[in-house]
Amino acid sequence: MFWVILLISGVLSYLLLIQLPKRLTLLNKLKTVRGPPALPLLGNALDLSVARSEVLQVFLRFFKDYGPRFKMFLGMQPYIVFGNASDAEKILSSQTQIEKSADYDFLHEWLGLGLLNSRGEKWFHRRKQLTPAFHFKILEDFLRVFNEQCAVFKSALEGKGHEKFDIFPVITLCTLDIICETTMGRRVFAQQKSDSDYVRAIYRISELFQYRQMRPWLHSDFIWRRSQAGKENEKCLKILHGFTDLVIRERKEERKALGDKENANGKADNDGMESKKRLAFLDLLLDAQNADSLLTDKNVREETDTFMFEGHDTTSAGVSWTTFLLSLNPECQEKVHQELDEIFGNDRTREVTMADLAKMKYLECCIKEGLRIFPSAPFIGRKLTSELKLEDGLVLPSSITVWIFIYYIHRDPKIFPNPEKFDPNRFLLEEAQGRHPFSYLPFSAGPRNCIGQKFAMMEEKVMLATIFRNFNVKAAQRMEDVNRLCEVIMRPEAGLWVTMQKR
Repeated sequence: MFWVILLISGVLSYLLLIQLPKRLTLLNKLKTVRGPPALPLLGNALDLSVARSEVLQVFLRFFKDYGPRFKMFLGMQPYIVFGNASDAEKILSSQTQIEKSADYDFLHEWLGLGLLNSRGEKWFHRRKQLTPAFHFKILEDFLRVFNEQCAVFKSALEGKGHEKFDIFPVITLCTLDIICETTMGRRVFAQQKSDSDYVRAIYRISELFQYRQMRPWLHSDFIWRRSQAGKENEKCLKILHGFTDLVIRERKEERKALGDKENANGKADNDGMESKKRLAFLDLLLDAQNADSLLTDKNVREETDTFMFEGHDTTSAGVSWTTFLLSLNPECQEKVHQELDEIFGNDRTREVTMADLAKMKYLECCIKEGLRIFPSAPFIGRKLTSELKLEDGLVLPSSITVWIFIYYIHRDPKIFPNPEKFDPNRFLLEEAQGRHPFSYLPFSAGPRNCIGQKFAMMEEKVMLATIFRNFNVKAAQRMEDVNRLCEVIMRPEAGLWVTMQKR
């Protein structure tokens, strides 16, 4: 009993003597920023203790009541939430404010400190190492994978017949196949074997991440690792890390065997590698490891797993929402059909080329408009490492967490009139000219923007071309019946239901 009293006394002393003065100082600096009333210790946690599908409405209500910039508290931690382009520009364009917020910490167990989570010099160095992975020639080589996996995808859609079905999981399996092969050079056959250990683990670990994020009592590592969900998470990690480690080990052995063979034939080590084996991002990582002894196998695994995480969930969300929006807007869908028919004629089987992608102008506008209405990542979190002065003179203190609420920025009626309307013409060149450069942030912006955005746009075009070259798509539900989950990835709560008819 004595130790319990001592522990409670210690915690209270820490809160009163250390945390309370810090909070009062911080509050004084932010006194001009409005926000919802916060309770002692809990902050605004009760405001957010609602169903997952209602969280978005809470934030939209805060914006309505307090304007495009407000403060809120989760526990005793203050947050400033921004919903305007000018503030977003000041934060995202900074070369120093690049540290991700604590919201991403729950991904450390899986992704370590890869490109998504790293900070400071490590992030700058790693970004420089990985940028060549998205060179035009390498992206062109990946087109073969896109086409092959989309042929499987087409067969899966044909198998649905005329029955209504949820398009989201079907698209997700295809993006998982694509990202696995382009990242690791290994096929997982997710579309044919959706019940494999690896496929189930990568699905489940994403769900567990969201589950933990929404439950503050599981934020403690000590409690999380002892919970049932935490133990399940540990099993998923063993499967995912074990698979990635195995692929890395086998890939290194393949490269060594090929190098030894080429040396025996009197050829330079890289001749064969450049022409035959640069089939995956993993190869570039292993090349970087050969040139940089500080890049360990664990670092290679971090980046490989990061590509897996960032490359399938975000793209599947983008393709799914755009497909659904086109199913609700038949006049726009007809324009997509016409554009694709002009490119491919009546040939439903010819593979997509880079030249074809360049001609898909209207489809690209549809993708961009889909990402405006439903950005795959609806918000971005940053932890300020130094004071930052905004345009209106407000000085944000160091160490505070800020959220850039992309979903709200994309609905600014001054920039996007009638913002809920699906209008791809907004992204025609003449329409987009003069628009604030930070009013549209589907891939973030500034130095920490998405390194794979060209890859993602190519993949989305090939997948959507596969759908609309071959099918007429009709919505099987109304937009107002779709509950939106505004989490790390923008998802529908109960799927996106459509019917498809062969053209």
